[in-house]
Amino acid sequence: MTFKEINILTKNLFRIARGTTVRALWKILYNFCWRNYRNMAAFERRQAEGKPFFPAFVMISVTESCNLRCSGCWVSVDGRKHLTAEQLDGIIRQSKAQGSYFFGILGGEPLMYKGLWEVIEKHPDCYFQLFTNATLITDEVAQRMSRLGNITPLISIEGLREESDARRGRDNVYERTLAGLRACRKAKLIFGVAASIGRSNYDELVSRKHIEDMAREGAAYLWYYIYRPVGRNPIVENALTREQIRSFRQLLVDERMDAPLFIIDTYWDDMGRAMCPAATGMSHHISPSGAVEFCPPLQMAREFVNDNASNLTEIFNNSEFLASMRRMTAETSRGCILLENPQKMLAFLEQWQAVDTTSRGSVREEYAAMQVVAGHDMEGEEIPERSAIYKMLKKRYFFGFGAYG
Repeated sequence: MTFKEINILTKNLFRIARGTTVRALWKILYNFCWRNYRNMAAFERRQAEGKPFFPAFVMISVTESCNLRCSGCWVSVDGRKHLTAEQLDGIIRQSKAQGSYFFGILGGEPLMYKGLWEVIEKHPDCYFQLFTNATLITDEVAQRMSRLGNITPLISIEGLREESDARRGRDNVYERTLAGLRACRKAKLIFGVAASIGRSNYDELVSRKHIEDMAREGAAYLWYYIYRPVGRNPIVENALTREQIRSFRQLLVDERMDAPLFIIDTYWDDMGRAMCPAATGMSHHISPSGAVEFCPPLQMAREFVNDNASNLTEIFNNSEFLASMRRMTAETSRGCILLENPQKMLAFLEQWQAVDTTSRGSVREEYAAMQVVAGHDMEGEEIPERSAIYKMLKKRYFFGFGAYG
């Protein structure tokens, strides 16, 4: 690690510490960093020793409801499915019993889920990443999260003013999102900013300027995704080209050397080889219907949690469907099977008689109509991490757990 990297790391950590509360700082250091370290070690041991399976992290979509209408979204935002408070609490308790204390809370828009704060308040030993468009974050909401201390809002910004309105299906979305972001900063929360990158927002968001703008707004980290054309109204022409994905990867590697915030992705390991977190078993998803799914945009499943989710451990331990899907996807590609081979994916789902888990009930037809687009597997053209810090972290957490042989 060079002196420059150490200096940048120190500045970023100091900026985060200076802008938050002692409570929030303690929660992220102990609940997230320390507990996650132990959890990942336990997960690796289970995988290496062939013990009953349980993912390292569980992503939970609590509701289908949303106040926006984003193009290319896979969620049935007009649906009425949502987890009960008993199911959400049970999922967390079952996961804690397996040593997992970190959860991604998604929607729809999770801030439309009634009872969210009350469930989180029951688990002060956990850490929650709240995936939100931030338009519902008022000063009062931000202060509530600050008092809890164990929540990091991950705020989705899908473009600047014109692109946000076009992508989100509503007016003044960018300004409303920034207002929510600034409420988080005022409440001294540790928060991040996310972006799903497609052709329409590539030039605006895949840039040093956007990175610096978000750091000035107080974001501690920036999480980039690759746009997936799924859902009822997929926009295939917005999918990235192979050249754009390679350029995107290069920017991540270069900007991590001296960016004024932390830049996150879960697509590539330290050597630049593609990764699928679900294929490695690192993470699976629970939908608003209670379905135990491979990943959030793959909305067909075989198993569902019961009324209090007391069967979750049994499902993960014994699901031949999920185990077979992990093997099949890892054998097919190191990238995203949804993008690269949707017909093979659908054939597998049909073979296992998986059911549509959404309110709209059209997922099978949507998958049948999907077109092959570029994924993030760049075999033979890998771009390794340059930063010693990110190389160390990715080598520790994203090396595949034996999924790819």
